[in-house]
Amino acid sequence: MPLEKVSSEPAGSPVLAVRRARPRMGGVGIALFSSAIFGLSGSFAKALLDSGWSPAAAVTLRLAGASLVLLIPTIIVMRGKWGLAAKNWKSILLFGFFGVAVCQFFYFQAVERLDVGVALLLEFLAPVLIVLFLWVRHLKRPAALTIGGAVLSLLGLAAVLDLTGSTRVDPIGVLWGLGAAVGLVVYFFVSARVEGALPPLVLASGGLFVGAATMALLAAVGLLEMHMAFAPVKLANWETQWWVALGGLILFSTVISYVTGIMAARALGSKLASFISLTEVLFAVVWAWLLLGQLPAGIQLVGGALIVGGVLLVRADELRSP
Repeated sequence: MPLEKVSSEPAGSPVLAVRRARPRMGGVGIALFSSAIFGLSGSFAKALLDSGWSPAAAVTLRLAGASLVLLIPTIIVMRGKWGLAAKNWKSILLFGFFGVAVCQFFYFQAVERLDVGVALLLEFLAPVLIVLFLWVRHLKRPAALTIGGAVLSLLGLAAVLDLTGSTRVDPIGVLWGLGAAVGLVVYFFVSARVEGALPPLVLASGGLFVGAATMALLAAVGLLEMHMAFAPVKLANWETQWWVALGGLILFSTVISYVTGIMAARALGSKLASFISLTEVLFAVVWAWLLLGQLPAGIQLVGGALIVGGVLLVRADELRSP
């Protein structure tokens, strides 16, 4: 059995701190990649919705298709390790029910009563809720850098969503939006668990299956409307078949994005990973520009810079932490 290499650097050495930071820098790259791929979902979904699909149908097939794609790799990875899956059944249910299904369903309900931008802003309060939860749990006030990063990121998010103008605020819709934020919080906490946890691919597969089953059940009892239209769709000014958009939604914006999102959360922790996830909104704006020809406004570009600045402040606080 090989011996562990013991570092000769003292515990507080800057060299040792840099060595510890290297894997986390890799996690930042994975988190940004995950956000960029997640951001594609809006463009793929819009192509389907414009052709007559209901949001619930698009999301349910997205989750079900992704869980089927991951089924064979999951069986291969878990060969001889099914006891690990039995030990993590709570994590699978929490991830699938709250992190996937509740987050999606509550967001749909919020959009029915609120403007899309307001609903998204409420959902992406998740990073702030995580900071508050950790504050209460550990009875330690967050550092000034984290607080400043949270404020800066929220200002940037509001700018990217371009909330200017008259917006009607329905209190019930606000509650639905906050519920979606809680689902996103659960997603990050479950994803960030490392000790005794399932491989990211397996957690994503099981969670997506639970999420798809929950959405199907909600549709069966009449809480969601399922409607599909197998007609050509328009993507990037190019007319193509519906299954191209659905395939992109499944493979890129679900399979790859969820697996890499879990990997990022485990490398960075729930707090930093949740803040980096805010860039998903910025990426969504960029993808809509490239694929749908929707040119971002100047205020959205400024908002993107504010989000990046907020993430950098939170990252700086992480590097200062022992």
